[in-house]
Amino acid sequence: MYVRSWSSPAAQGSVGRPSFVADHALWDDARTAAAERIEAFLADIDLVRLVFGDPHGLARSKTLTAQAFRSVLRNGMNFSPGPFVFDTGHAVAVDFLGEHGIGVDEIAGAGNFILVPDPLTFQLLPGGDARTAWVIGDEYLRDGTPHPLSSRAVLRRVAASYDARRLAPVVGLEVEWYLTRRLDDEPGNTGNGFGLQGQAPRVKAVNAGYQFNLDAHYDTLAPLTDPLALHLLALGLPLRSMEHESGPGQVETTFSPMSALDAADAMLLFRTTVKNWCARRGHHASFMSKPLLDAADPSGWHLNQSVTDLASHTNLFAAEGPSGGLSPQGKAYAEGLLSHARELCLLSVPTVNGYRRLAAEHTLAPTRLGVSQEDRSALLRLVGHGAGAHIENRIGEPCANPYLTIAAQLFAGLEGLTAPAAPADTGADTGRPGLVPQHLREALTAFRAGRAARLLGEPLAACLAKLKDSELRRYEAWSLHTAPAPGQVTDWEQREYFGAY
Repeated sequence: MYVRSWSSPAAQGSVGRPSFVADHALWDDARTAAAERIEAFLADIDLVRLVFGDPHGLARSKTLTAQAFRSVLRNGMNFSPGPFVFDTGHAVAVDFLGEHGIGVDEIAGAGNFILVPDPLTFQLLPGGDARTAWVIGDEYLRDGTPHPLSSRAVLRRVAASYDARRLAPVVGLEVEWYLTRRLDDEPGNTGNGFGLQGQAPRVKAVNAGYQFNLDAHYDTLAPLTDPLALHLLALGLPLRSMEHESGPGQVETTFSPMSALDAADAMLLFRTTVKNWCARRGHHASFMSKPLLDAADPSGWHLNQSVTDLASHTNLFAAEGPSGGLSPQGKAYAEGLLSHARELCLLSVPTVNGYRRLAAEHTLAPTRLGVSQEDRSALLRLVGHGAGAHIENRIGEPCANPYLTIAAQLFAGLEGLTAPAAPADTGADTGRPGLVPQHLREALTAFRAGRAARLLGEPLAACLAKLKDSELRRYEAWSLHTAPAPGQVTDWEQREYFGAY
């Protein structure tokens, strides 16, 4: 049988640039060796999802054939900068056709950037009709420098700062989310558009909730969450537990400690996998902090953190003697977290909806700028003793960008370790002394006035401010004409966040 051999002179058009990785020396020995193993494995798979986390913390991807990925692996792939310029509702927040004001020339005209796969993140996705792999990429400008708007690059820089001091951050994830049952297959596209989100998924609760950790309530989730747990383990994620929280169908998932970059990569894969897994089974999973569901209790993301001294292989936070508590270094790290808490809050609680959880009526919410062993209204909790001593920061909402959230924590903690902490911003000028920001506008104001650019760089700090301002202005315009009840989750929030997050 004659099989036509198709030729395509433009076939390389989507490839970033020949020998891009080698020309710019982007990989270390470990990544080079991993790439060689991947190339030998590609004949046994069908498709590869090339993924990166956008500024909102959402996974953006292209699905490539294994043959196409073979050239992309070492050359990178062209990607549109759309995810850098759209806000949470897909409204254009950064004027890429005019004065964008973020200091990245390549944004003008929506010019492509190059996404380079990180071979160390390549893994096969279990199940499915096609043999599919997942790999996370790093964003680069065409001259081979890390893209100034890359969230993963921010965390890499912070991790490198620790490594230069022979320190290694250790991060543990505790993530709450909602499992619901879809009522129909309506896609929610009616009325949708740029900055106009259509109907959120219509769902119902899977149980009544409000019996904390009740085994019978978990059993209503188990037909889905038990096989999901096995799926997460098959992905190599260090899963520790699945638990039923207070709200109806509210789940808490915890993981064993990881390195900083591994933890952020794991969070991106975990959230994406959970949503996809549940959707394929007629359910809807959401990491929106407080969805518009009857009797919903807010969900949070607790970030556990400690630091290992690589010279002595000991926990820097462990206090000497039987009294427990934190070492002087651990206390300095905590002071750094408190000092930066308000100005970096935007990176841990980035949505209008996330501040519903920080309202006074939620007595377990971390609203107070302080440190405590047991008081869950304090921002930081001291947990464990000796080698297991760590700090739990309970401020985050589950849909936050994992790279920026973790980077913000580690940056603030390192500031405390290496320099006397500036007096904590207590919010006295806002009339809320000693409290974390109470709404997104307050957090954005503190972000713009603070030291965020030292962490993010001026371009990403400016970009995030534009993205959040666009989101806020759309919400405030909607509120002006709708007059929602004070303190109530709105239909706008449900349409904006419940489906995407």
